[in-house]
Amino acid sequence: MHSPIIKPYPITRSLIPEIQEHPIHFVSAAITPEACFYLRNHFAYPRITGQSFVLSVGGEVQKPRTFQYEELLRMPSKELTVPLECAGNNRELFRPRVFGEQWGAGAISQGVWRGVALRDLLRLTGLQASAKEVVFEGHDSGRRPDLEGEFVFARSLPLGKAMHPDTLIAYALNGEPIPYKHGYPFRLIVPQWYAMASVKWLRSITVIRNHFSGPFQDIDYMYYPEKDSDTRKTPVTTIQVNSIIQQPLNRSVLDKGMHLIYGLAWTGTGWIKHVEISTDGGENWRPAVVQPASQNAYSWTFWNYTWLADQKGEYTMMSRATDSFGFVQPAAAKWNRKGYGYNAYSVVHVQVE
Repeated sequence: MHSPIIKPYPITRSLIPEIQEHPIHFVSAAITPEACFYLRNHFAYPRITGQSFVLSVGGEVQKPRTFQYEELLRMPSKELTVPLECAGNNRELFRPRVFGEQWGAGAISQGVWRGVALRDLLRLTGLQASAKEVVFEGHDSGRRPDLEGEFVFARSLPLGKAMHPDTLIAYALNGEPIPYKHGYPFRLIVPQWYAMASVKWLRSITVIRNHFSGPFQDIDYMYYPEKDSDTRKTPVTTIQVNSIIQQPLNRSVLDKGMHLIYGLAWTGTGWIKHVEISTDGGENWRPAVVQPASQNAYSWTFWNYTWLADQKGEYTMMSRATDSFGFVQPAAAKWNRKGYGYNAYSVVHVQVE
């Protein structure tokens, strides 16, 4: 008899709206399989109708236009390997604890996205001199517990980020049309920013002359450093340098001998330059083997370290990454009231017998 094929499955955090975590400790592929790709929704899934295949561009533009799905498919395109990380990834690790989806380490996945550069669409419509931000609305909508009325998921980008050549209106993931649950037929992809910026089920693009202040812009996805005050709040934008020990798992029992410690590192600024490993709780650090810099400017990086466990006992393993801009993963994450941007050392406790 053949042995059964054992596959990892996503971890369900919520059913309505559907929220699922990538089983990151058991998937070592450069490209996350669709079945394991994490899901973060704020509302129930939208209905896909004929209108879903039309994308309007208006506001502070010279020639407002409506783009058809087939029209975008015929335009010059580009393909980018981009990890998407939820700003709340690893929220469960903040101390003191914070409210919100209690993500573990799996609110991140990586895919190959194909689409049209947003700036190509904006050049076709032309920008008014007054243009300041670009607002993106999805087809998904619903109610929030903190506000009256119904809201569409909408976010904005400053004009500079919107005009970056790699900010995409994507229509394909891993060589196929974007799956329905990941934003079919159009999804904004914003490399190097946390994934709240990559609006799904995109229906409209509006250039505005002022600051957009929707609830998913100025209430959610803000860093609030004070527990009981909104003072010093700042917007969540660029992904912070980070790493994860995928194996061994936390609280594993290991035999004496050689063990491969391995994992991932990623950043929103530049590329991963170093990963260091400690097996004694941070007293000493040694360089891990980091895969050569990828030709894909934004992709995550694999690393590994071979450890000789020659003494019985309990050990605390840690990983920390450094990127090409000199940003170093800190020993402790900056606490904030909504639990965004956790990037403290990855910590794993093991026992050797």
